Amino acid sequence: MYAFEYHKPTSLKDAAALASANAEGKFLSGGHTLLPAMKLRLAGPSALVDLNGIAELKGIRRDGDKLVIGALSRHHEVATSDVVKAAIPTLAEMVGTIGDPAVRHRGTIGGSIANNDPSADYAAAAMALGATVVTDRRRIAADDYFQGLFTTALDEGEIVTAVEFPIPRRMGYAKFRNPASRYALCGVCVAETAAGEIRVSVVGAGANGVFRATAMEEALKGSFAADALKGVSVDAGEMASDIHADQDYRAHLVGVMARRAVASAK
Repeated sequence: MYAFEYHKPTSLKDAAALASANAEGKFLSGGHTLLPAMKLRLAGPSALVDLNGIAELKGIRRDGDKLVIGALSRHHEVATSDVVKAAIPTLAEMVGTIGDPAVRHRGTIGGSIANNDPSADYAAAAMALGATVVTDRRRIAADDYFQGLFTTALDEGEIVTAVEFPIPRRMGYAKFRNPASRYALCGVCVAETAAGEIRVSVVGAGANGVFRATAMEEALKGSFAADALKGVSVDAGEMASDIHADQDYRAHLVGVMARRAVASAK
């Protein structure tokens, strides 16, 4: 690990100022990606700006037809929150499958959204529900926020403060997990929004990260049932391929997980 400065501000204003003063610095929330990279000397930020002391980044609440989750909310807090369970029960169940207990008690929604790992579950929920990522500067629609592998619409020094999830009529999620890492080899989230829009998102399988399966969305408009997806597929050429699963297998998994997600929607 390379030498670095450590800062722990107690306000967003101070955090933003520290980021401006440290051009090669990084924000720290859960640290599940950044700290291992630093230990292996794959990352060498000049400073860490620890966001964990900022109270305004915490909290989970329902605000009318939206569920608002503060960026520093731990996965365990989201998974066990009575507010989340009442508003979007599938979201609570989804988050309860992230990693293992150690990961869930430390990892945060803001860190996951900002990192945008292509196999992370939150991206699937955000895309399927048409969520809004709130930062210290603006509001970004999920469709515009996720821009590729580990790539987002965030500008340098911009801080995710919360994620707003519109409460849907129903939502389902199914994933096939790598037994070692527990990341999704393929995860599919299906939702019917309050306005009746059908949205289907996929994580873990796409070569360019999270994406919407538009052909499946069209198929489900006529009938929100697993059988409506029979014969509907994704292009294997657009899937990822690695030592865990090739493109054809991942394309197959998208169809299987999509049907399971629809069948489980509530």
